[in-house]
Amino acid sequence: MKFDSPAQTNPIDQLKIVGKPTPRIDGPLKTTGTAPYAYERHNVVPGQAYGYVLGAGIAKGRIKAMNIAHAQQAPGVIGVLNTLDFEPAPLGSQNTANLFGGAEIQHYHQAIAMVVAETFEQARAAAHMIIVEYEREHGNFDLAKLAPDAPLVKGGNGEPSVDSYGDFESAYAAAPVKLDATYTTPDETHAMMEPHATIAAWDGDKVTVWMSHQMIQWGKVALAKALGVPQENVRIDSPFIGGGFGGKLFIRADVVVAALAARKFQRPVKVTLQRPLIINNTTHRPATIQRIQLGAGKDGKLTAISHESTSGNLPGGGPEGAVNQTQLFYAGANRRTALRIAELDLPEGNAMRAPGEAPGLMALEIAMDELAEKLSMDPVELRIVNDTQVDPMNPDRPFSYRDLVGCLRRGAEAFGWDKRNPKPAANRKGRWLIGHGMAAGFRNNVLRKSGARVRLGSDGVLIVETDMTDIGTGSYTIIAQTAAETMGLPLNRVRVELGDSSYPVSAGSGGQWGAVNSTAGTYAACVKLREKVATALGLSGDDITFANGKVASGDTSFALSDAAKNGEIVAEDSIEYAEVNESHQQSTFVAHFVEVAVDAYTGETYLKRMLAACSAGRILNPISARSQVIGAMTMGAGAALSEELAVDKRFGFFVNHDLAGYEVPVHVDIPHQEVIFLDETDPWSSPMKAKGVGELGLCGVGAAIANAVYNATGVRIRDYPLTLDKYLDRLPKV
Repeated sequence: MKFDSPAQTNPIDQLKIVGKPTPRIDGPLKTTGTAPYAYERHNVVPGQAYGYVLGAGIAKGRIKAMNIAHAQQAPGVIGVLNTLDFEPAPLGSQNTANLFGGAEIQHYHQAIAMVVAETFEQARAAAHMIIVEYEREHGNFDLAKLAPDAPLVKGGNGEPSVDSYGDFESAYAAAPVKLDATYTTPDETHAMMEPHATIAAWDGDKVTVWMSHQMIQWGKVALAKALGVPQENVRIDSPFIGGGFGGKLFIRADVVVAALAARKFQRPVKVTLQRPLIINNTTHRPATIQRIQLGAGKDGKLTAISHESTSGNLPGGGPEGAVNQTQLFYAGANRRTALRIAELDLPEGNAMRAPGEAPGLMALEIAMDELAEKLSMDPVELRIVNDTQVDPMNPDRPFSYRDLVGCLRRGAEAFGWDKRNPKPAANRKGRWLIGHGMAAGFRNNVLRKSGARVRLGSDGVLIVETDMTDIGTGSYTIIAQTAAETMGLPLNRVRVELGDSSYPVSAGSGGQWGAVNSTAGTYAACVKLREKVATALGLSGDDITFANGKVASGDTSFALSDAAKNGEIVAEDSIEYAEVNESHQQSTFVAHFVEVAVDAYTGETYLKRMLAACSAGRILNPISARSQVIGAMTMGAGAALSEELAVDKRFGFFVNHDLAGYEVPVHVDIPHQEVIFLDETDPWSSPMKAKGVGELGLCGVGAAIANAVYNATGVRIRDYPLTLDKYLDRLPKV
């Protein structure tokens, strides 16, 4: 199905099932422990052996020698996979760091060996018997040290790239009110509950991997390349995923070594990465150093905007795109954005939930708060006067639908923003300093081709097959809702099967593009099925309806199952986008409001209230959408107050590489959370008229917390996370 113009009225608009608060279909499986995650697929293939991965003990250098003799002779050991016996596995287009093979060490905890044994404990014990002799080289591990000389990221023409519009320098120099400040965000890790895990088994020259993975097609292509086999010889199966947040977008060492070991030792092999290797061996969100310059008139309207961000990565890796939102978020005729990248010998930096916007808005939205204070202007009003309905870098390109102002006004009213005391450190209740802060958020709506196959049986049950994944986001449910709505069936007559590379290629889960595209692909397949059903029943014309399990035209009515009485009817299609993605800027918006209490004696910060008002097109399922937003708000609270990968700048690794040292929020840290969805549709997005929300809730919430802490204490903190050492000595005297 080609989607090349705004959606008109269609079966989804009935909203009998789509748009209704529907509990997740997979909920009972998750809550009873019967949803099989990758490492728990004990019954998919017999004779599974256990692998335990050994990570490099240096961050940069070479392996001179590896003694595996003791490990090979240990009880239960089937064999040892040695990196020195392999050439480096060819990398897929999304990977930067070497996954396995060769003597060169690029980063700490790089996979260099794996012991395969009859039990996990045997494999683990034997892995610690391996003796490795290294030749250590000097490495660069300090972003702040390299930042002053970090080069600009190169553009498509290979030249250093700066995106600009108008004349920033002149406008900034002439601006009556100016802000020039630098903000930092630290390295962060995804900290998903389910570890990276794989079971691999070969059948001749074909391999099947049962793994925890977000993007099935990407993984299939990359794994085939790494193993040197045709893509059609690789099958990936990933029906349930216990969190990914971008950390499972691309294949990692677990699937490569599992497949290599299964082929070498002719046994199915199961592997899970231990938590330190998840943090040091896989990917993380890179730290940033961001300089923001804002110039405004006394009316608050921005006349000059500059945002430059520096991050680091391995050679060949990309930057953290922290300036993405600044190009589009606020009006302003003169603007400049730039990215710099330093070469670091730390583990690979790559996508983590809302890459770019999450750290970028943590800086930009503090800067806006600071500018509002300089202007003696309400922070909400400052954002309203700088709203734009067109792409500021390309004024001829309008937004498809943008109601940031609606988010701001609705959120402010529901939160009681008008009762806030704008004077910092002026609201005290006993030992508590009370503060209120807000910030706006932005995340693009990405359109990606997505396919599905639908099967209608003679029993009237509809089966949907697509390689889309469910990473805890509710994909099973919204896809079922879409199919049920389109085919006029009750929800319990639809079965959804996901995560298998033998199914049609979907958009996959990432970048908050999964929901809108996978449901649109399902809708396209169902539309084709409706046509086949009508033909099978001998119906034609424009008055055919599908409702309550029946197909009707005029006075003629059939049970939907009648169409398949002579055999199953199958239809397959994809949603494909044309100019709509180019002619209109498609984005989502949020306004965050936060109340905090800071202990006047100890400086400890407690969240009291959080509210998010979201503009994201049609909400397909209010229950799962709310869950996504409050989960993102919780992640943002961690980024604001506690999460930081501590870098050992001598030896180049993340010191706190477990969930004891890397502090994520727990239940007691998170207060009442309220989510408001504006009642809207965006017909430019897809036939669903919906947009993503999975990452939107994270965008801006960290800055809202930081701004609330400033309002409570009068101490402005520009370096995340807001830990006590950064402000305790500056608190108001008790």
